[in-house]
Amino acid sequence: MNSYERIYEVVKEIPYGQVATYGQVAALAGNPRWARVVGYALHVNPDPEHIPCYRVVNREGRPSDAFAFGGVNRQIGLLEAEGVRFTEEGCVDMEQFQWKKRLL
Repeated sequence: MNSYERIYEVVKEIPYGQVATYGQVAALAGNPRWARVVGYALHVNPDPEHIPCYRVVNREGRPSDAFAFGGVNRQIGLLEAEGVRFTEEGCVDMEQFQWKKRLL
């Protein structure tokens, strides 16, 4: 399995109504230094219907200005539709909505 496939498998696991950071996905995919690779992989997501890349945000909880599937407002809308709430600064409330999965 190549790095992108490993990243996609992790992103598929992010539960409805929760988010993960690029670094978190990278670590769970096998290399904590792949945060930027996660961004590249999500930008070319071959199956956005089944690989919910909109559930990945930066470490501050900020959605991507370069969200490839409709822009940042689309990403925010998809997350809000799942009940994810944002702070006044426009970031996901990571305390409440960050996926708690840890490395084994």
